[in-house]
Amino acid sequence: MTSSPKTTANAVLGLALDGSRMELVSVKRANGSVEVRQSASVTLKLDPLTNDPELVGAEIRAHLDTAGIRDRRCVVGVPLNWVLTLSVPVPAGLAEEDLQNLVQMEAERGFPYAPETLMLSHSIVGDPKGERTATLVAVPREHVVRLQTALTSIGLRPVSFSLSIAALQPVADSASAGGCVALVPGEQGIALQVTAAGGVAALRLLEGALEQAGAERRVQPDYLGRELRITLGQLPEAVRAGVRQLKVFGADDLAEEVQEQISQRAEALGLRAQRAKEFAPLEFGVALPAGTPASPALALAVRHLIGRASSFEFLPPHVSRWKQFAEQQSSKKLFYVVATLALAALVVGGMFGWQQWQLTQLETQWNGMKARVVQIEDLQGRIRKFRPWYDESFRALSILKRLTEAFPEDGGVAAKSVEINARSGVTCSGIARSNAAWLKMLDQLRAAKEISEVKVEHIKGGANGQPLEFTFNFHWGERTQASR
Repeated sequence: MTSSPKTTANAVLGLALDGSRMELVSVKRANGSVEVRQSASVTLKLDPLTNDPELVGAEIRAHLDTAGIRDRRCVVGVPLNWVLTLSVPVPAGLAEEDLQNLVQMEAERGFPYAPETLMLSHSIVGDPKGERTATLVAVPREHVVRLQTALTSIGLRPVSFSLSIAALQPVADSASAGGCVALVPGEQGIALQVTAAGGVAALRLLEGALEQAGAERRVQPDYLGRELRITLGQLPEAVRAGVRQLKVFGADDLAEEVQEQISQRAEALGLRAQRAKEFAPLEFGVALPAGTPASPALALAVRHLIGRASSFEFLPPHVSRWKQFAEQQSSKKLFYVVATLALAALVVGGMFGWQQWQLTQLETQWNGMKARVVQIEDLQGRIRKFRPWYDESFRALSILKRLTEAFPEDGGVAAKSVEINARSGVTCSGIARSNAAWLKMLDQLRAAKEISEVKVEHIKGGANGQPLEFTFNFHWGERTQASR
C-alpha cells in the first residue's frame, strides 16, 4: 500500500474525474474543522486522453474561474475505467523488500503492458502472520502524465493522484474491522470496491449495471446482483466471511435507485445495505459542515489535508534534471548511439585504409614507369620545338581546291596566276568572258567558310565582247563569329 506524504498546507483543491464529468471542491482547514469554500460539478467537452493537454487545461481553468476557485495545490481522483487490477498470493512471512520485488515481478508478468508504461500501486489483504493476497492496481503512465500536464499548464500543482472510490471508503484501520462493499454510480457505470482484512480486496467497474433510457439512466438490478455475487465469490473464504456491509455513495436519485434495487440481493448475500448520502460531521476526525454531500472530490481533499494514508497513489515521482540526464545516458538509446558511432568510425577508418592502399599501389606503378615517362616527355618537348616547321594541313592544295570549286566548270572564268603568301593572304588574277560569270564566281568565294575579306584590286575590259581582266585577293582561314 502506498501512502501519501503528510502536508502542512491548510487549503487544497479536490478534483475527481468520471468520464466527461469533473467535480471541483476547494477546502480549507482551520481550528480543527474543514471549511468548504467553493464547489462545482462540470462537464468537460475535451477528453483529457485524446485532446491537447493545454486545451484541456484551458477548459478546466475556465470552469475554475467561473466557480471562483483560486487554489494552486490540488489532489486528483482518477476514474476506475483507467485502472487495471491483478490479484496475486503473498507467501507468509515475506519481508517488505521481498514483497516489493514480488509485486514488481507479478505486475510485469500479469499486466499486458511494459512496467515502465504503468503507474503501479498495491494493497495487501489478510492476516500479516498468515498467507495474504496482494491487489495490484495499475494506471497507464501516459494517462496520468497527460492530465498532470493539463493541470500544470494552468498553474495548478498536483500533489496526489489517487482513486476516488478509495477516498470515499478507505481501508479499515485494523484487520478486525468489518469488511465493506462500496458502490458509486457514475457516468461510466457503477464503481465497486471491496475493503476487508486490512486492504482492498477487489476493484471493478460494472459498466453494464446502468442502461440509458432516453434522457435517464436505469439500474439493471439482475446484472448488478450477479456481478456482486461473482465478485464476493472470488474472494478467499477468510476474507469473504468478514464482509458484512454494503454502502451506496451519492446524493442524487440514481444512487437512491441503486440502493433500493440492491438491498434485497445484498441481504441474500449476508450484507446490510445502507445509503451514504452525506458525510458525518466527524467522518474524517475533523469537523465538517452539517449536511456535507458524500463527494469523491471532497473526500480526496480532506484526507490530504489531515495526512491520512491513501490506499493507492499514482503521482509520478519528481525526477531532477541531472537524474533525467543520467538515465538517458544509461538508456538503450545511448547504446544504439554509441554502436552507430563506432560503426561509422569503423567504416570511415576502412575507407581511409583502402585509400592509402590504393595510393601505395599507384606509387609502386609510377616508380616502375617513371624512367619511360621522362623519356617520352623529353621527346614530346623536342616535337613541340620543331613543330612550326611542318604543316600537315596541305594549305596550298586546300586553297586551290576551294578556288577551283568557285570557278565555273564551263571555263567562263579562268585564273592566270595564284599567289599564296605566308600570312594567309591569297592574290588571284585571271579573265572572265562576262560580267555575270565574274560576279557569280565572287559570290561563290564569299560563301566559302574558309575565305574572308574578298577585295577586288583591278578589273579591266568587258565592253564590246572583250574579255574582262581582274585581280582580287582574300584571306584564307575559317572566319570567326565577329567577321561574319
